[in-house]
This record gives sequence, C-alpha cells and structure tokens, in this order.
Amino acid sequence: MSQPPKGPGTPGTPPNRDRTRERDALSGRYPPLKPKAPPPAPTPEPGVEPLPEPEGPTEIIETDYSIGQDNIEGRAPFAFDVHNPVFGISAAAVVIFTVVTLLFPSQLEPFFGGVRDTLTGNLDWFFMLAGNVFVLLCLALIVSPLGRVRLGGPDATPDFSLTGWFAMLFAAGMGIGLMFYGVSEPLGHFEAALAGTASEGGIRTDWAPLGGALDDPEAARRLGMAATIFHWGLHPWAIYAVVALALGLFAYNKGLPLTLRSVFYPIFGERIWGWPGHVIDILAVLATIFGLATSLGLGAEQATAGLSHLFGFANTDMTKVILIVLITMVAGCSVVLGVEKGVKRLSELNMILAILLLVFVILVGPTVVILSGFFGNLGAYVTEIVPLSNPFGRDDDNFRQGWTAFYWAWWISWSPFVGMFIARVSRGRTVRQFLIAVLIVPSLISILWMTALGGTAIDMTVAGFSGILDAPLELELFEMLAQLPLSQITSFVGIVLVIVFFITSSDSGSLVIDTIAAGGKINAPVPQRIFWVAIEGAVAIALLLGGGLVALQAMAVSTGLPFAIVLLGACYALVVGLMAERRELR
Repeated sequence: MSQPPKGPGTPGTPPNRDRTRERDALSGRYPPLKPKAPPPAPTPEPGVEPLPEPEGPTEIIETDYSIGQDNIEGRAPFAFDVHNPVFGISAAAVVIFTVVTLLFPSQLEPFFGGVRDTLTGNLDWFFMLAGNVFVLLCLALIVSPLGRVRLGGPDATPDFSLTGWFAMLFAAGMGIGLMFYGVSEPLGHFEAALAGTASEGGIRTDWAPLGGALDDPEAARRLGMAATIFHWGLHPWAIYAVVALALGLFAYNKGLPLTLRSVFYPIFGERIWGWPGHVIDILAVLATIFGLATSLGLGAEQATAGLSHLFGFANTDMTKVILIVLITMVAGCSVVLGVEKGVKRLSELNMILAILLLVFVILVGPTVVILSGFFGNLGAYVTEIVPLSNPFGRDDDNFRQGWTAFYWAWWISWSPFVGMFIARVSRGRTVRQFLIAVLIVPSLISILWMTALGGTAIDMTVAGFSGILDAPLELELFEMLAQLPLSQITSFVGIVLVIVFFITSSDSGSLVIDTIAAGGKINAPVPQRIFWVAIEGAVAIALLLGGGLVALQAMAVSTGLPFAIVLLGACYALVVGLMAERRELR
C-alpha cells in the first residue's frame, strides 16, 4: 500500500478538472479557483505519518501522484519502504564509492586533492555569485508582503516551542563546524592578514583576505574576524533558509510530498514524478551524505584530538574509526526515537552545554575585549561584506578559493539535510518569522561565538602566547581552553559538545535522507533509518582513511556544485509559489 493522501491534495483526477487553469494559476497568469472543502482524511496506514493538512485557504496543487506510489515494500528479513529508483541508485552509488575508497586509499588521496583544487580554483565565482543570490532573496522576502504567508496555511500554529525549534535548527546547521573552526579560523585569518601579502611570479601566495593588514594588529583583528563572520553569517544561513522555506511551502501549503522534487512543480509540472524529479532527489541524497561525512570527519578529528589532549588516548586513524563507530551506534539509537524524543532532546542538551561554555569563556576570558569586540566585529562584517562577496577583480586567490568557495560548496551540500530538517520542524511560522529566526538570529549567535572563542585566542596570541598557533587545527580549541581556569572541565565539555553535535547531525541527517529515499514518507520503517546512519558513518571512515581532510573537502565541493544549480532553480519556484499563496490572503 502507498501512503494515504494528505487531504485537499488527494491524488486522482477530480471532476471537471481544468489542468490548464491549474498550471496558469500556479504560474501567476490569473487567480486560482477556490479549493472545495476537503474530503474526510482516510485512516493512516500503520507506521506511516501523513503530513498535516493545510489549515485555512491555500494554493493546493492537485496532482495524480500518490505519495509512495513508486515505492517497493517488504517485511523480511527487515521492513523497508523505499522509492524506486531514488533509493536504489543513491544507495548503490554510496556503497560502491565507500568500498572503492577503502580498497584504494593511497591511490585516491591525490585524486581527491585534484578534484577539490580544480573545482574551487575554476568555479569560485559561481559559488560566490550563487551565495549572493540566496542572501538577497531572503532579505527581500523579509521586507516584502510575501513575508505574511504562513507555512501550513493562515490558521496553522507552530508544532514546537520557540526554544525547542531554535535549538534544533541551530544544532543541525552549524554544530561541529563552530567547534572545529571557532578558534582556528579567526586566529588563522588574523595571522595571515598581519603577515601581509606575498607574491611569486605575479601571483599571490599568501592566505590573507583581501589586501591583508601588514604589521597592524588591530586592523588584522578586524579583517580576520570580518572574514570569519562572512563564512558563518548571512550566506550559509540564507542557503539553508531557501531550501527549508521552499520545502515547507510546497509540502505544508501546496499538499505535495516533503521531497526536493516537489519544489520544482512550477518548472516541470507533472514531470517531477519522472526522471527530472528522480535526478533532483538523487542529487539531494548524495549531497547530504557527503556534506554530512565532511562534518562527521571533522568531528572525529577534533574529538580524537581532545581525548588525546585530555586523557592521553592515541591520536591514530584506528581511534578515529572506533570513535565514529561508537557514535554512529548512539546516533542509531537516537534516530529510532525520532524527532521529538531523540533529536529534539539531544539538540536542547547541546544548546545548554554550548551556552555554558560560551558564557564561561566570556566571564573568565578577556570579558571587556569580547563584549566590545562583538559590536566592533559586527561593524567590520558590515563594512567588509561587499568586498568579501565580490568574486571579480581580486587577487587573494588562496583565501577566496581555499576558504570561501569551499565553504559555500560545503553549505550547499548540507542544504538538503539542514533545509528539510528545518522545514519539518517549522510548520506554523510565517515567512517573515521563519527568515528572521533562521537567517538573522543564528548569524548573531555565530558572531558572538567566534568573537568569544576566536577573539580570546587572538588576544592570547597578541600577548605573546604562541601555543595555539603552533597546535594542529583540531587541537587549537583545547589549547586555548588550557590557558583558562578549570581547563580540564571545559575541555571535557568541549569534547562532549563535539560528540553530541556529531550525533544530532547524524541522526537528523538520516531522518532527512530516509524521507527523500522513501518518496516523501516521513515515518518509514526504522531499519531504513538505521541503514542510512550506518552509511554516513561508513562514508566518513572511508574518506578519513582515503585522504583525510582533503578527501572530505573534495566530496563536499563535488556534490555542492550540481546542487548549487538546483538551488538557483528553487529560488524561482519559491517566489512563484509564495505569490500564489499571497493571493489567497487578500
């Protein structure tokens, strides 16, 4: 059996249906017909959770597609309910990649490096322009009348409290990255800017952002923090917001399945249920898998380094593999519990621990420098965001390609996972509320986080302590904490944060991948979720052994490129869908 229909968008051809008018209404050529009262919702199939029906007048899209109609189901030896061919092609591609990478790690390491350098070196302008489009679209929607549209219909109410909602979206969106780069990136940009520029053969060889700030510590601090915030502020959250908003709109307001293909109904129409839609969903699964693997690999690197620093554990590949396996097992238990009992509780725990660590660093670190630096760094970000966003006429190739282009590709590869997860927990919010929460608030939190941790590390370095700069990237956080009181406790909290961020990323990512691979069913059999959790761990292990950080970055960039093109199309579809909803509010 397939999943039961969701209400007003009941599959099947209604009487007197006018397909031309429906298509023209969606494209904005003239207002749609008012939908008739929905028929009584059928009894849900056991084990399948249907999407909530829209509440109030919405622009329902009638379609002949029934959620799960192309699925293959079985009960032995494990229950499964997967979409054909999305699941088969995605799973086969990931398994083959993992096996090949584990069998030929030494041969693939230079290949991964070449892929990363080629893509970021030749297409940095494309990634940067795409990022700018996402930011401008989100800011425009906040101030436009379209911001009144509510996900789930005009009468919908939020499913989660503001605190629980914010904790989940923030933990999913930035967790491990903030822990890994919170100290190392601001300090690295500061050092590079302070050293100024260097050229060889007319080409810059330094890593300073823009023109650097030779021998000017204060200017180097401002430029380094502005460059860091640029990578963790509006641009990444705008990427997530576009995906999440589009998914939420077409699922909760239009009555379509909660998959990426649904967003493209204004472009492809009924063809989204065929190969155009299959390709979009397959790209979404692969981008999510490899984007997550990058973060999980970084988390394993940092957690292992922390355990070695604090308890003397051997910092070897075997330790990292064992750690990934153990955390993957915990993530498997969490994903079985689902969003409400598993992911939500872990996210809230992480939020509490992160706040405690942040407050501790502010209070026992250079408090005045941190608090005044927050506003100074915010001002520096506002001042430098335009030149940092400009991909043309610059000569800081190492910074632009090695940092910015990689980050944008990484965020884009994460966007199906983070976007769908945020969409699942954001029903009931207006577009304006949604974008302010998802775009503005996390950016401010990221600025405070980077200012506290990175600013403290910079202050220590300026004072003459070189231990943080001399440490490996994954150990710099713990070297900074070691210079503060209660270092054993705070370092342990840091390790726990990395591990729990690891778990929340893995289990929420698995829920999202499973939804896509199950044709839009949002509560498919548990063994499928466990399968995707295990696959994520296996890919992270394969990439760590097959090239380390370079391999992780290469796959994030490789999957981010095609999905950037997909997201640009989603921007158009989102505006068309919102305009149709706006007419219903008049």
